[in-house]
Amino acid sequence: MSVSPILVIGARGKTGRRVAARLDRLGLPVRAASRSGSPAFDLADRDTWRPALAGAGALYLVPMHESVPVATVAEFAGAAAESGVRRVVLLSARGPAGAAESYQEPVERAVRATGLEWTILRPAWFAQNFSEDLFLEPILAGELALPTGEGREAFVDAGDIADVAAAALTGDGHAGEIYELSGPEALSFRTAVELIAEATGREIRYTPLEPAGFTAALTGQGLPAEAADLVTELLVRIRDGAGEHVSDGVRRALGREPRSFAAYVKEAAQAGAWSA
Repeated sequence: MSVSPILVIGARGKTGRRVAARLDRLGLPVRAASRSGSPAFDLADRDTWRPALAGAGALYLVPMHESVPVATVAEFAGAAAESGVRRVVLLSARGPAGAAESYQEPVERAVRATGLEWTILRPAWFAQNFSEDLFLEPILAGELALPTGEGREAFVDAGDIADVAAAALTGDGHAGEIYELSGPEALSFRTAVELIAEATGREIRYTPLEPAGFTAALTGQGLPAEAADLVTELLVRIRDGAGEHVSDGVRRALGREPRSFAAYVKEAAQAGAWSA
């Protein structure tokens, strides 16, 4: 019996490539969609939608909200339903502690309105931000300077996100679920940096910055002002306590505890993530 392919948006990204790898290990057909793929897929380019969606039975949707309007994501979700996709797993984001809604609520509403079997993932900040992009260059330079103060974040391992996504794409019992995903404890950026320094033997320090100075540094590096303001705002929310709550989504979805930040650091250090 043939199995419909699972379309993975952002298949070269931190979660997308891990989701695709897990599905591949299960022996399931995966259609990896990315701008650099063949054929190329771009969520902002409607001409690339039909070939990607043709025959797909399930969809892992990364909305790429930084560059794609919510209305376009909603239109794509509707096109997926019309093309015959039956199940969608949306990568969203957690809101502030205790909030019922996500920071990406408009995208979530659009997905829920499609009538598909939907599952929504709301992860905390990725642990892999320290080793794959975003914070990697400052870590290698020996100083991570951010406007997060001593605020704490319950960093989640991208592998846990991928495990939950793969389970929701392929298994029963996840339709209509919203999984808030975090690690097992909330850590300050200072503690996170200290753990990396200890594991690598490198001298790395964490320096709290004022938001205005951080935004100016980003724009000085060429980041557009709107994007710099957004990154600063998200990090200041951590300073103000928005990220410190520990969520139970990994346990609810998989029946196990989430991976700790210390375990992530140990594995990443052994793999040479900070050896440059």
